[in-house]
Amino acid sequence: MMEQNILTHQQIQHKIERIAYQIYEANVTEKEIIVAGIVGGGLNFAKKLITVLKKITPAEITLCKVTMDKSDPLKSGVSTSLPEEDYKNKSVVLVDDVLNSGTTLIYGVHHFLKTPLKQLKTAVLVNRNHKKYPVKADFKGISLSTSLQEHVNVLFEPKKNRVFLD
Repeated sequence: MMEQNILTHQQIQHKIERIAYQIYEANVTEKEIIVAGIVGGGLNFAKKLITVLKKITPAEITLCKVTMDKSDPLKSGVSTSLPEEDYKNKSVVLVDDVLNSGTTLIYGVHHFLKTPLKQLKTAVLVNRNHKKYPVKADFKGISLSTSLQEHVNVLFEPKKNRVFLD
């Protein structure tokens, strides 16, 4: 099957900026925003969002790494690089690169919901609309209606970010 480009580097940069502004608007009164990136593409995407957020908001932006076995998050569990006290009663944005079935995002959301938070939002670069779970992206770069056989790839490389189907 041939590779089909979905988003170019420049288009991804625009999506990152737009999502960062949406996150800022949703947290305009916050003194601190926790950006929780799911290890892998989500963490890379979170770091790019943080770069823009630090330029546009006076709030302190804190990165939290979220680690899980994406093939079996129930068995592996979810862990974070920050202790619970560091995000308790704060605004958290859970970030992943692609929302496929919703499995990764729902387990990430479930982890954070065990702690009282001011608010919890989700952000994804690509929303595939194939959800198994009732989870939605509050902030999304693009929504794609794809077949289950198609695979969405997100590559974050210096000056060559891209999203493509194969």
